[in-house]
Amino acid sequence: MSDRIEYDLLLVGGSPSNLTLAYRFLQLAKDSGKDFSIAILEKGKEFGSHILSGAVSNPHVIQKIFPDYKEKGMPIEAVCNDSNMSVLGMEKKWDIPKKLYPKTFDKTGYLVLTLSHVTNWLANQVQALAKDVPNVTVDLFTGFAAHSVAFEEGKVVGVSVSEEPQSEEDYVYGKITCFGDKGFISREVIDQYKLRDCQQIWSVGVKEVWQLDEKAENVEGKVWHTLGYPLIDGTFGGGFVYGMKDKKLTIGMVISLDSADPNMNPQQKLQDYKKHPFIQKMIEGGKLLKYGAALLPEGGYYSLPKKFYVPGAILLGDALGVLNVKNLAGIDRAMECGYVGAKVAFDALIKGDTSEAALAPYQQQLEDSFVIKESYNDRYFRWAFIENPKLLGQYLPDMVKSIDKSSPWMGMLKIGFKNPLGATKDGIRSLGLIEGKLDIGPIKYKPDFTHIVPDFVKPKYDEPKYDKATIYSRADAVFFAGTKYHEGNRHIDEFNADTCVKCISKYDKLGKDTPCVSDCTAEVHRVDVIDDLKKHGMSLENCVHCRTCEIVCPEVNLRVKPTSQGSGPDFIGL
Repeated sequence: MSDRIEYDLLLVGGSPSNLTLAYRFLQLAKDSGKDFSIAILEKGKEFGSHILSGAVSNPHVIQKIFPDYKEKGMPIEAVCNDSNMSVLGMEKKWDIPKKLYPKTFDKTGYLVLTLSHVTNWLANQVQALAKDVPNVTVDLFTGFAAHSVAFEEGKVVGVSVSEEPQSEEDYVYGKITCFGDKGFISREVIDQYKLRDCQQIWSVGVKEVWQLDEKAENVEGKVWHTLGYPLIDGTFGGGFVYGMKDKKLTIGMVISLDSADPNMNPQQKLQDYKKHPFIQKMIEGGKLLKYGAALLPEGGYYSLPKKFYVPGAILLGDALGVLNVKNLAGIDRAMECGYVGAKVAFDALIKGDTSEAALAPYQQQLEDSFVIKESYNDRYFRWAFIENPKLLGQYLPDMVKSIDKSSPWMGMLKIGFKNPLGATKDGIRSLGLIEGKLDIGPIKYKPDFTHIVPDFVKPKYDEPKYDKATIYSRADAVFFAGTKYHEGNRHIDEFNADTCVKCISKYDKLGKDTPCVSDCTAEVHRVDVIDDLKKHGMSLENCVHCRTCEIVCPEVNLRVKPTSQGSGPDFIGL
C-alpha cells in the first residue's frame, strides 16, 4: 500500500495569488458534481506571517473576486485621498505637479493595505467558502515549508516537505502544483525547464510601521512616493509614506540591489530616510511597532519565464515576476494570476488532463489580460535607468541640491545649462523608453551583484537634524521583526568557507564590509576572527528571510532556503 499523499491541487506558498486561486477554484467547483482536494502549504506560522508589502493597491481585481469585500470585513487601512509624488532634498520637499509625473503614480482611490492582514483574511475566506462546498476538501498547512520540487518523467508531481526526504511520506504530491513564492522553490522549476532567457533582477523593500502621537496631524489616506534623499548615489529606488487608520503610519524604501555600492545597507538607508524633516515631523513622539524586509522582482516583461506553465505546474505572482515597477503594482497582478489560474486548473482537472497542453491556456489568458499587456508597455522602464546612469547619478543629485538651495525649476535649468545637448538627448531617449514609445528589442539584465564597484566612494553630505530616539540600529530593528527560530534551523547555505575568507580579505583591504554583511537587512552575517583569520559567520536567529544576502553575494556563495516548523519573522501587521 502506497503512503503517497496526493491532492488535485497543491498550492506552494500562502500567497495572495495562491489563496485567490483556491477561492476561485471553490466557486467553480461548487456546482460541478465532482470531488476535488486542495492543499495549501505555508512556511510561516500563520498565513501572512511571512508577507510584507507597501501596500497601496488598485481594488479592481479584489472587486471582481469579492464584490462585497467591504461587507466581508476585508482589512482596509484607508482609501487614498491625497496622492503625492515628491523629491526630497536634504531639508526640503518638492511635491511634483501631477501633470509632470506618470499617471500610474496617482493612487487616488486606491486601497491602503497591510498585506499580511489581507493575506490572513484571504485564508479565512477560503476556509469559510470551503464549508459551503462539501465536494472539495481543503487542507491548509501552516509551518510546512516546501524544500524541493519533485519531478517524475519530466513532470512536476509535488514537493518535499522535509529537508532530507527519505520516503514518499516526506512528499506532498499534486496533479497540478501551483507556485506563488519569491523564488525559494519556484527557481527549481525555472532552472529545470530552462524557462528564463533574461536574468531576473531584484530590489529589497524595507519597511516600518509607526504608531503616531495622539497630537500628530491626521494623515489617514495620504500617500507619498519619493525620490531623492537619501538615494543620491545613483542607486535606483525611492521611499514611500502611507497614512493609515488609528494614527498609524507606514514608512519604507524600495532599493534596487544592482547598486554600485557594496555597503549600501538598506536598513540604514531607511533610518536616513526617517531623518528628513518631512518624516521627522510626523513621527515625533511616536512609537515603532514593526520592522521587516522582503525582495521584489523588478525585471518586468523581459525577465518573465518563456512559459508560465510546465508539465504539471503553473507559476503565479512573484514566482512569475509580474510586479510592475513603473506602476508600483504587484498585488492586483498576483491576484489576477490566481483568478486566471483557477479556471485553467479547474478545466484541466475536469478533463483529467494535466499535461502541458492542458495548462497552456493559462499563459494565453494572462497575456490577453492587463497583467502582461501593461508589463509589455512598461518593458523598458527599469532598463532606461541602467542604460543612462546620469539620470540617477547626476541629474537627480543636482535636483536634490537645488530643492534646498533655490528651487527645483532652477535645478532643471542647471542640468540643461551644464550639458544642454546631452541633457536633452538623454531626456528624450530615456523618456521614450520609460513611456514605452521606443522599441529596442529584447534586453538582457546582468545579475545584480555584477554592478558592485568594490572601491565605490559614497557621496558626502550633511545629515538633517533629527531626534535620535526615532532611529534604530540594525540589531535593535530585528526585535521589531519578531524573529523566532526553532533549534536546528540551518536555512542559509554557505557553499565554500574559503571563498568567504577571500571575499572578506578583499573588502577588508578596501576598508569595507563584504556585501552580505553590509546589505543584510537584519543582523545575520558577520565576520569572526578565528586563529587570526577572518571568517564568515551567521546569526541565523536574526534572519528576516529576505534573501538580500544571496542576491548581492559577489561570489554566488550563499543560498537562502525555506525555514522549517514555522520559523522566521513575524510580519503580521506589516
